[in-house]
Amino acid sequence: MATAARFLLRRANSKLALTGVATGSHGSLGATLLKVSPIFSSWTETQRRHAAHFTYHPDPVPTQYGPTQKMNLFQSVTSALDNTLASDPTAVIFGEDVAFGGVFRCTVGLRDKYGKDRVFNTPLCEQGIVGFGIGVAVAGATAIAEIQFADYIFPAFDQIVNEAAKYRYRSGNLFDCGNLTIRAPWGCVGHGSLYHSQSPEAFFAHCPGLKVVIPRGPVQAKGLLLSCIADNNPCIFFEPKILYRAAVEQVPVELYTIPLSQAEVLQEGSDITLVAWGTQIHVMREVADMAQEKLGVSCEVIDLQTILPWDIEAVCKSVVKTGRLLVSHEAPITGGFAAEISSTVQEECFLNLEAPIARVCGYDTPFPHIFEPFYIPDKWKCFDAIKRMINY
Repeated sequence: MATAARFLLRRANSKLALTGVATGSHGSLGATLLKVSPIFSSWTETQRRHAAHFTYHPDPVPTQYGPTQKMNLFQSVTSALDNTLASDPTAVIFGEDVAFGGVFRCTVGLRDKYGKDRVFNTPLCEQGIVGFGIGVAVAGATAIAEIQFADYIFPAFDQIVNEAAKYRYRSGNLFDCGNLTIRAPWGCVGHGSLYHSQSPEAFFAHCPGLKVVIPRGPVQAKGLLLSCIADNNPCIFFEPKILYRAAVEQVPVELYTIPLSQAEVLQEGSDITLVAWGTQIHVMREVADMAQEKLGVSCEVIDLQTILPWDIEAVCKSVVKTGRLLVSHEAPITGGFAAEISSTVQEECFLNLEAPIARVCGYDTPFPHIFEPFYIPDKWKCFDAIKRMINY
């Protein structure tokens, strides 16, 4: 089905291109009229103004890992994969189009550097990609699988949940596929619509035996990905694709790791705890500044980083101090991972809470196209939630 859909999309784009050529002078006239139209000008300005629903906040330059180089997020992923292939002769990278660099260029140049036996394309079959990866990992090699978009990970759901996650347990630790890491571009991108915008982390957070990790920027992307690859459990590493080029930082060149299952307090505060991961962290940072400036409210911002197993201690310690918690993610609110955080904090910190825990998340609808600006949990929705909690 996915193959047919992509083929039809290519055909549709080709037809649109031909239609534009066939219209000749009429097409040019129409384009000219649109350009001079004040409505069109206003629309383009609006689109430009809302190109991103957040302002990226780069991290300070890390000094503990040696020399650094300016990289965006996809280049930091490439650097991590390069380090792995160089240091681990058993490591292999495979997926749709990875030999050519991948859709987002995360594997560009690696096949030429390490050979077609270590970086290679697979058929368009996500179930086969993960199944193959499980076999490679069980045989003792380091398997790094790429799913082209997180939205297309669902055909591999059975292999991930019923095979990879349970392999060690069902064999009594005689065998395992802990050397398997699955990478996938994740989250909204501004124009991805139904099948290129989803955030499916909560589906896998319900499955013991996996680790699920989502970075907020290039420095974390490299360090956390290398930790996933080195970990002795199968890991799913979701990469915020809207940050592939938008996020630029000074990233250490050499191999380094950032511990999994450890949340990071990015900003200390005393009045409310804001918890998020991936792209949404940058929304929360902006919200924290707004709350301080407009309300005089001090926010503590926590990047969860690892969804499974998550850092319960760090979040609860913060909520005991602030008495309030707001959790935000792009995925739909019902059954989203914010619900797990909320219930755990309610159980552990009930007597410390000054207001009901708030969740600001996506709606319970498929991810929209033109209505994406209304769907995403932007800073204004989060700011309104803070006001309600403070006034409770």
